[in-house]
Amino acid sequence: MLNRILIVVATLGSLSGSAVAHPPANTDLRFEPWFESLRQPGTGMSCCSIADCRPTEFRIRGGHYQALVMGKWEDVPPSVVLQRTNNPTGRAIVCYTPYRGIMCFVRGPET
Repeated sequence: MLNRILIVVATLGSLSGSAVAHPPANTDLRFEPWFESLRQPGTGMSCCSIADCRPTEFRIRGGHYQALVMGKWEDVPPSVVLQRTNNPTGRAIVCYTPYRGIMCFVRGPET
């Protein structure tokens, strides 16, 4: 019985390791420390990582931000908008996972 439990734990551990997201091939890794510094408003928890945060297009509709996520315009909850002015990417940033939705958003230059 103990052997079966150990096998199950080892299998789950290897599966969780393979579930770690990797940044896309065109990601500029110079920005990784900045992405790692992003914290969710209110909780201070990480917005995830460079693997979950992406440059994106954004717009304002009805006084609220929308971000282009996976080819679809998504409403950005006001509670996840970061008031950061030190965005080195020059573009809007959205931190998103399919399971948690939009976790953080950094505005891009507004024209």
